[in-house]
Amino acid sequence: MSEFHSEKDVQRDTELQGKSATAARLFDIRRIIGGLFVIYGVIVMIAGFTASDADIDKAEGVNINLWTGVGMLALGVFFLVWLKLRPAAPAPPGVEPEDDERVE
Repeated sequence: MSEFHSEKDVQRDTELQGKSATAARLFDIRRIIGGLFVIYGVIVMIAGFTASDADIDKAEGVNINLWTGVGMLALGVFFLVWLKLRPAAPAPPGVEPEDDERVE
């Protein structure tokens, strides 16, 4: 086999690497966790804003839905900021992860 690659091969490899990097960013677990916590945090906060006095009295005077929603929202924003500041980079092409067990 020849060691030389045609321009088409190089272009195809570059496109595949771009798609791989996009897929790695799209399915990063921090994006999924952060997004879910933000959505559920907003929903629980809305429940906290609409809580009746009887609901607050059940929780011994604490609007637990509001505070839980704020916590969930903060955690979700933390994950999304973390994703933005430290994005995941895919492994370079041709590099295989090392196995712990080596056959000699």
